Amino acid sequence: MRVLVVLPTYNEILNVEAMTRALREAVPDAEILVVDDASPDGTGKKVRELAGELGQIHLLERSAKAGLGSAYRAGFAWGLEHGYDHFVEIDCDFSHDPTALPGLLALGESYDVVIGSRYITGGSIPKWSLPRRLLSSLGNRYASFMLGLGVADSTAGYRVYSARGLALIDFRSVTADGYGFQIEMTYRARAGGASIIESPISFSDRTRGESKMSSAIVAEALVLVTRWGAVRLARRVAGR
Repeated sequence: MRVLVVLPTYNEILNVEAMTRALREAVPDAEILVVDDASPDGTGKKVRELAGELGQIHLLERSAKAGLGSAYRAGFAWGLEHGYDHFVEIDCDFSHDPTALPGLLALGESYDVVIGSRYITGGSIPKWSLPRRLLSSLGNRYASFMLGLGVADSTAGYRVYSARGLALIDFRSVTADGYGFQIEMTYRARAGGASIIESPISFSDRTRGESKMSSAIVAEALVLVTRWGAVRLARRVAGR
């Protein structure tokens, strides 16, 4: 298994060194691709220094901030061109625990898509308030119902994809970003016949740096799910 950890960054100078070192310790044989969107804080420069020191770290520099989904698509394309067969999505802010990655990769040997899930037995979000947890959980239930996902945490951003899974998804044509990107990837995986499994994780909010999440990203996801759900229903009705 040739594993590439795709790590999107924008102004992650406070986290990128600790994260790359934590990943190296958790999965020593995996390689890391940092996709940096021209961070003005020097993230790219720090990655180049780490690459020289640690090895097995690559930097894909982009000219401007272009969004999470775009960064992952670019990272997956780069990895496929360089012969990797499994791809990891993980946030740079330690909301996803790198020590959980070996378990997710083990499942990746048997499944096309492995989702680190907060909403199955054993998963948790220890520091979230009840209203925030309910909003996220209900949003995931809505997406699963509208799109027939059969997945408890379709917005989760801690994942492992096989090269086969990415082909079934046709990831290059995915257009959504943020939460919407994760949902669209899940929807396409299910529709394309990819095998999917969820594995419980504990999710933590970042402690250093600024969150990239916004109400606009959440709203985008809600609109997209409703639109996709309407198209899915229309196709089902037309097929009767």
